[in-house]
Amino acid sequence: MNDPIVKDGKTIAIISYLTIIGLLVAFIMNINKQNSFASFHIRQSVGIFLLAFLINILFKFSNSFGMIGGILSIGLFVLWIFGIAGAIQGQEKRIPLLGDQFQEWFKNIR
Repeated sequence: MNDPIVKDGKTIAIISYLTIIGLLVAFIMNINKQNSFASFHIRQSVGIFLLAFLINILFKFSNSFGMIGGILSIGLFVLWIFGIAGAIQGQEKRIPLLGDQFQEWFKNIR
């Protein structure tokens, strides 16, 4: 972690994974700094929170979602752990399965 970009953006990156409020705070903190490490993790976090929102919508409007919803929620938790662990370790690890798409879809978040 000798990279100054990682060192400067690590706190913002970690905050971005701590609830939707943390994501908003991290986004606002990064507006002036435009740290690439923090931006990477903010994009990953946006994707995870949007995925959680979609799963929640499915839970609310589908009675037959049951066990599949539980499995998806556990999978989502694993993705969240993977993302925050990468931020803590100072690495730009893309979350499995959707990390590349999140970086592409949210590339305007700087």
